[in-house]
Amino acid sequence: MIKGKNDSIKQWAPDDRPREKLILKGKGALSNAELLAILIGSGADGQSAVSLAREVLHAVDDNLYDLSKRSVEELTLHKGIGTAKAVSIAAALELGRRWSVTSPEARLTISNSQDAYACFLPLIDDPTKEHFLVAYLNQGNRVIKVERISTGGITNTLADPKVIFKKALLKEATAVMICHNHPSGIAKPSSEDRQLTKKLMAAGKIMDIIVLDHLIIGENSYFSFAENGMMN
Repeated sequence: MIKGKNDSIKQWAPDDRPREKLILKGKGALSNAELLAILIGSGADGQSAVSLAREVLHAVDDNLYDLSKRSVEELTLHKGIGTAKAVSIAAALELGRRWSVTSPEARLTISNSQDAYACFLPLIDDPTKEHFLVAYLNQGNRVIKVERISTGGITNTLADPKVIFKKALLKEATAVMICHNHPSGIAKPSSEDRQLTKKLMAAGKIMDIIVLDHLIIGENSYFSFAENGMMN
């Protein structure tokens, strides 16, 4: 059955309706639009909740991370999304973000920069500010803990080696991966970033703790010092 913009979900076959589909086939069978439609609950002006959800997702190029950055006020700019629906969307996305950073040590081994990116990204909840993050790892590169060391303004933040390696010793970490974001959205290392990396690597050698990589996160991209041969 082809579903048009003005179709009501009630007219669809039961196993095509988002709620019924989730019950019958499991949550993994639903598209992002269908999951969002469940949160929205109903459409507007003859438009189904799924069609409205597609419009909301289209506005952020189907990027859930970008959607999570939208405020309640911005979400209500969509016709058919009132305050209650906007709050439901914002709350659900925030729960997803919090789940993704809950007990990473129980779930995550970092094998490459992509693993590290997936580990760090959810902690950057406000990309307009600079965040400095550290993942503390054991000998098998399994995450012991991921911590936000500091949050700065729009230009810089603090990364004190004494704080970073004191935490590493307390956690009995054998390696660390460091990360910070650029509020400009450009994932390109500055001269200060290079100097900081060398400083942390030198401190790590003294403490016998390896600094595996330094990630810079930008807008939908990242830069890995290790992948670019800059951790020697």
